Amino acid sequence: MIAEIEKFIEIQNNIDEILKNSPFKMSYIIEKSGIKKPTFFKKLKEKRFTPQELLVISKTIEQREWRNETREEIRESLKRSEEDFKNGRSHDYYEVMEAARLRLEKYRNENKIL
Repeated sequence: MIAEIEKFIEIQNNIDEILKNSPFKMSYIIEKSGIKKPTFFKKLKEKRFTPQELLVISKTIEQREWRNETREEIRESLKRSEEDFKNGRSHDYYEVMEAARLRLEKYRNENKIL
């Protein structure tokens, strides 16, 4: 338990550097944190984020690692894909693109985006 607390203190003390080295823009991190911008910067300056806030920030900036699949896993996935195709569990390219176009058009209309 001591190690976890020490790690928390280390993150709390170095949060400004952690965010600076993050591949994400600060505005994105602030938006995802749900903290108002002035409050976020005050907490950053004073290094006094709550554990819950640090957890949300960490989940936002944490890089997801891609798992290397084994040959057997890839073969199994391809086999399932072939079975899906044979059994008609697939979608026509043009149908998918039309559905995406309609969703985008609806989104633009709802949000008054050109």
